[in-house]
Amino acid sequence: MPSPTVVFVHGALVRDGAWWWAPTADLLRDRAGIESRAVALPSCGETASGGGLAEDAAALRRALDDVPEAIVVGHSYGGTVIAEAGPHPAVAHLLLVSSYLPPVGSSQGSIMSGEPDPVAVRQDDDGRIVVDGYDAVSFGARFLQDADEASRREGWSRVTSQDVRAFGTPTTAAGWTGVDSTAIVCGDDRSTTVALQRHHAERATRAVELPTGHHPFISRPDLVVEQLEAFLA
Repeated sequence: MPSPTVVFVHGALVRDGAWWWAPTADLLRDRAGIESRAVALPSCGETASGGGLAEDAAALRRALDDVPEAIVVGHSYGGTVIAEAGPHPAVAHLLLVSSYLPPVGSSQGSIMSGEPDPVAVRQDDDGRIVVDGYDAVSFGARFLQDADEASRREGWSRVTSQDVRAFGTPTTAAGWTGVDSTAIVCGDDRSTTVALQRHHAERATRAVELPTGHHPFISRPDLVVEQLEAFLA
């Protein structure tokens, strides 16, 4: 029986998902022979068509249409995309990394609205959402503090604007329901509070807390691969 494909869905306000997931994807291939792919999100300008949450969810569904079985991994906003994509017969497991399992009617903006120190954003001249007040150093210190300097620099170079509809559109589905799932709570996350992570993790089949920042798939890919290998076992 062929192994499932891992389908990665990256978070908000960045581009080039394949780069973000590469450390984990490479280790997964080396250790378990599992192939993976990263979904290009229209809302982040990764496709010519553009769009918001609905188009991001459609992009995920198209990726799932191409594989017989998948483990879907969502980071941060990626969990909202997974929810909006709804049920899909190819999905065997979900891995949510510092992410969300939102009920129907939630928007990304509403999910984050209670955070005590939210990431500062603003609308640019094109009406798109961009991070506000960050540079390479401050971005690295908040989002990639446990990664090496090269990764912090490369991560900053991939920060991008995002369609406002990715943040304001309420979900119409809850694709995480009825699917075996693990939520990774990142205990040293400086972007999303541990309290918010744990709140959503309660909806998963199981939860595991790791001593990492917001991007463990870069700083500690071995720990993320361990959770994927647990599904395969």
